[in-house]
Amino acid sequence: MRTDKELLVKGLKFIGYTVAFMFLAPFVLSQAFKNQEHPAYIPVLIIGLVLAVAAIGLGFYSIKIFMDALFGKKSKN
Repeated sequence: MRTDKELLVKGLKFIGYTVAFMFLAPFVLSQAFKNQEHPAYIPVLIIGLVLAVAAIGLGFYSIKIFMDALFGKKSKN
C-alpha cells in the first residue's frame, strides 16, 4: 500500500485553510468583544463564531483526508 500523493496535497491545502481560519476566528471575535457598543457587534460576533466552528470542522476534515491518504480508504466488506 502506497501513499496517495494527490490526496495528501489536498490534505495540505485543507490544513492551510484550517490554519487561516484558526487565526482569523479569534481575531474577529476579539474585535467584536472590543466594540460591544457598536451597532455591528452582533453580526461581527456571529461571523466570528461561524469562523470558529468552520475551523474546528475543517480541522477534523483535514485529519480525515490525511488518514485516507496515508492508510487508504476503508473497504465496506
